Amino acid sequence: MDGKGIEVPAVAEFLRHMLADDASPASLRSYAYELLTWFRFLQALEVPWDRAGRAEARDFALWLKTVKKPPRPRRGDAPVPGWVNPVTGKATPGENYAARTRRHARAVIRSFYEYHREMHGRPLVNPFPQAGGVEDGRLGAHRNPMEPFPRPSRRAVYQPKEPKPAPRSIPDQAFNDLFAALSCNRDRALVAFYVSTGARASELLGVCQGQVTPEDQVIGVVRKGSRALQRLPASSDAFVWLRLYQQQMRNMVPWGPDEPLWWTLRRPFRPLAYDAARMLFTRANRVLGANWTLHDLRHSAAKRMVRDPNLTLADVQWVLGHAHISTTEIYIAPTPDEVIAHVLAHHERQRAQRERPPAPPAPGYRPEVLATLFGTTAAGGGTR
Repeated sequence: MDGKGIEVPAVAEFLRHMLADDASPASLRSYAYELLTWFRFLQALEVPWDRAGRAEARDFALWLKTVKKPPRPRRGDAPVPGWVNPVTGKATPGENYAARTRRHARAVIRSFYEYHREMHGRPLVNPFPQAGGVEDGRLGAHRNPMEPFPRPSRRAVYQPKEPKPAPRSIPDQAFNDLFAALSCNRDRALVAFYVSTGARASELLGVCQGQVTPEDQVIGVVRKGSRALQRLPASSDAFVWLRLYQQQMRNMVPWGPDEPLWWTLRRPFRPLAYDAARMLFTRANRVLGANWTLHDLRHSAAKRMVRDPNLTLADVQWVLGHAHISTTEIYIAPTPDEVIAHVLAHHERQRAQRERPPAPPAPGYRPEVLATLFGTTAAGGGTR
């Protein structure tokens, strides 16, 4: 809606195009919020959306980089933005918009203008152009097959630098402490499934009772991107905790193959939503003084599977539901704690090697003869 509460036809048409292109409701919501920010910015400048150019794109990129996010109500004991938790080493979100948020906003606005350029021929110029050699379609065209493919520029105009992916897995001891801080069988079952299947938070919360097959030790989830049903193997402990939770809730919640698997524990009973599932982590974090999240469990599951030599990277890709194996490869990189432990073990091996006494001479050789030939003392000491 514009400032007068009237629907913006250009945005409504673009969203209908996305819906017809099988975009999910979550994507529509995300794109609508980014376009709302862009249109409010142009309204403050008194520039129509189809007259915006490179100057407005530049100012918008600078504004997103420097403006502070709208403050959210927080508790008095909540950490300040940017504070690093001493237990997990994770920083809380800062006051400014992250680079990924700014990159997403630029991609949304660019796709909005590209749609109207293709459908209506206006505006003639996209405020956010693509990287050089890509927009005009000449990247790699009519090239010499004996030469490597030309690469586009490192970044497009006004595109923030892409942050390096850094999966944040929970160490084994920290996970044990976290699991011990959970207060009920439902929470234990939920966390056990998260860390053994690697499913996303929304995927596991959307499981129905008919998609659970304990005899095969698998559970069916609807994938976030493709929205296809996929059966994922889970640990036996997860099914044990699930059985205890189901026995606790028997005759209290509806039962049936199409009924939700996860329910709230207080009346009136409702299907467990994401915010309620996040609160179980909040309660455990308060006990531990940590700030782990549900998504950290997915990273932890991926790191555990990657460390198993009997699982291939393609197996892990299939379980995680990644479209490209390059996304799964980020879990191959060791964590800082793993690197520190390996290097400290290397230093210990070097120290033990230096303190090891030299090997005695082979039988049949006199020490004084070896000392004369190789420049060592008769006792096998250091070189002269």
